[in-house]
Amino acid sequence: MKSAVRAAHLEQAADAPATSVDRIGRDFGVALASITDSWVIELFEAAVAANPTKHRVALLAVGGYGRGELAPHSDLDLLLVHNARPRKVAAEIEPIASALWYPIWDSGAKLGHAVRRVDEQLDLVDGDLDSATALLTARFLVGDEETAAEVTRRGRHSWESHRSTYLTALRARMTDRQAESADVAYHLEPDLKNGHGGLRDVQTVWWAMASGLDVIDQDLDDLDACYDTLLRARVATHLTTGRAGEVMRLEDQDAIAARGGWSDADALMADVAAAGRTVSWLCDETWNRAIDRDPQDDRAIAPGVVLHNGEIELTESADPRRDPTLALQAAVAAARNDCRIGRATLDRLHDEVEPWPGDWPVGARTELVALLLEGHRAIRVLESLDQRELLSRFLPEWEPVRSKPQRNAYHRFTVDRHLWEAAANAAQLVDRVGRPDLLVLGALFHDIGKGYPGDHTEVGMEMFRSIGPRLGLDPHDVGVIITMIEHHLLLSDVAMRRDISDEATIDLVAGLVGTVEKLELLDALTEADSKATGPSAWGSWKEQLVDELTSRTKHVLGGGQASEVKWRLFPDADTLAAMATGEVDISRNGDLITIVSPDAAGTFSQVAGVVTMHGLDVVTSRAYSDEQGMAASQFRVSSPTGEMNWRKVKSDLRKALRFELAIEARLAERAKTYRRRRKLQADTPGPPKVKFIEGGSSNATVIEIRAVSKIGILHRITQALDDMGLDIRHATVHTIGIEVVDTFYVRTRAGDLVNSTAHRKEIQKALLHAAR
Repeated sequence: MKSAVRAAHLEQAADAPATSVDRIGRDFGVALASITDSWVIELFEAAVAANPTKHRVALLAVGGYGRGELAPHSDLDLLLVHNARPRKVAAEIEPIASALWYPIWDSGAKLGHAVRRVDEQLDLVDGDLDSATALLTARFLVGDEETAAEVTRRGRHSWESHRSTYLTALRARMTDRQAESADVAYHLEPDLKNGHGGLRDVQTVWWAMASGLDVIDQDLDDLDACYDTLLRARVATHLTTGRAGEVMRLEDQDAIAARGGWSDADALMADVAAAGRTVSWLCDETWNRAIDRDPQDDRAIAPGVVLHNGEIELTESADPRRDPTLALQAAVAAARNDCRIGRATLDRLHDEVEPWPGDWPVGARTELVALLLEGHRAIRVLESLDQRELLSRFLPEWEPVRSKPQRNAYHRFTVDRHLWEAAANAAQLVDRVGRPDLLVLGALFHDIGKGYPGDHTEVGMEMFRSIGPRLGLDPHDVGVIITMIEHHLLLSDVAMRRDISDEATIDLVAGLVGTVEKLELLDALTEADSKATGPSAWGSWKEQLVDELTSRTKHVLGGGQASEVKWRLFPDADTLAAMATGEVDISRNGDLITIVSPDAAGTFSQVAGVVTMHGLDVVTSRAYSDEQGMAASQFRVSSPTGEMNWRKVKSDLRKALRFELAIEARLAERAKTYRRRRKLQADTPGPPKVKFIEGGSSNATVIEIRAVSKIGILHRITQALDDMGLDIRHATVHTIGIEVVDTFYVRTRAGDLVNSTAHRKEIQKALLHAAR
């Protein structure tokens, strides 16, 4: 195959003497560009020899190829310029172009090409930003060098003549791109090129420098180092996946790390996150300095802190060594005025603020709380402090969570950004609690243990026993925040995995929380934490469950009894009415499917099988049966394709309830054609686990099963329960990425709890077999 030509180029670039694994990005790009130059020049000379012309013709490399940093599967951008008159182009220039382009296409390379007269190219530059920036880094390859020099020289002149227009256009394009793209530093699957803090941001600064944008020399060095890290990751991504692409997909990150010379995927993502955050901060700071400010806005904010030229600055008389809280005072002022801390002030703080290894200065905690209460306006300020290594001086325990990735299905942010987002969300919920200060501090520290080995909750609790007193908190407040750290997942887990209409569930939560004050703080923290985690971690369904759980628990903590609050999310009034008729009823409301039928062994399993058979994912599921012999089940489903043939699903559900469908055979057929889903977490869950929850219910035995999600797993698990002579009284099914966490409230056919040790062992064996 002719595509082997390009494969050989990639192999030569990888084996080039200058290409080391530690410098695979830039060195590989340079080597591949050099190898490609030789090949393209040879093709051009052959094309001209076969199609001689008296006209001047030149070939230029533009884009990434022009910069000499050609990624393995990026476009090969070439510009063929000439001075032929229009009527001569078809006869003398197009044959050369065709003889050049076709071998490149045949090689498998992606070609970006253009053929233009010199005056056409220059006219285009005057009105097109992409063409203008392309010429800024255009590189002569072969042909008439004088023609190429004329194009690049006049292109540069055009840029300088319109520098103000281009500078405005570059800034606008960067702003638009950042609004559409996630941060490279904080995203699970970063876009290395177009994300905020990606390669394009650095390139935009380089282009803008040609229009007079002032960039500090040290910043240029730092940007270049970060650019090299991102380019290394990009080249490794191309080599690993064998295709063009700027997004590092989770399932590829282990291989990318190995190809790029990182010790593992966590090290890769930590380096990319650190580079991305530096790029975004330096680029934003550089562009911010270029904005003209109204001097009339200058004013004093606090002693030693002023708003000057649209930024927060320290006065000359301010002394951060004598009053280290000035750093946090400046941060609060910046957040409240929705502006940045000036570069000069950040440099002063970096040079003059000493570490706080012991107790915090008087007033520092108050300033931190005030900053956090500013909500999302505080995040950019916290990033600035962190960029200048100030947060780790205030709090040495912060350093291990900086840029630490969370490579799983739920989290979209690094640990540090997740904590800031949680605190910002908590600031919007302070009207629900009596201690707003403890709410935002608890949100900031609830996952602080993730930077250290061991269970992050236990580690975080132990850490805060030291951190809290240093902040100046009294023992009561330290204890409250330790409880928030310990139980920050409690309400969420119980609401999604337990029957919250069961008295035992409410009594359990009330016993763990202890007071209404802590319950209200945990309720707000649950929402703040979930929203900071990712879009799949919070929704109306979960919000309703958490609200009801909190309400019932508050009643008990206030002195009432769980039995006094009669509430049940499922079955609701309509479902109970349908059950009272004794007839089969199948209905759908959006993504909720509800089935009512006479209770019979295997009913839940049959329904679960039909749902899976039609390619629907079970997000959550609940089951209920009454003493009159009726059963109800409800499935919240999602469709990977976004489509559902409800008429066919409903028809098959009726057949399944009559046991007229070969569910096992149908599922086996589907498994053969099932397309494996994308990996959405770094670590594959371990082997299946079955756990009996002691005291989990007042009237049933509670069994929890964790396993990797597979085709028909819910059908098989519930079938196994039926085979073991168990009736499902209540069930919750929760899918997290590629893992399912299923909880079943069961009784024997005689209506008894499962207390026999031997019976439990057999149930466990049956469930493990079904899950495998």
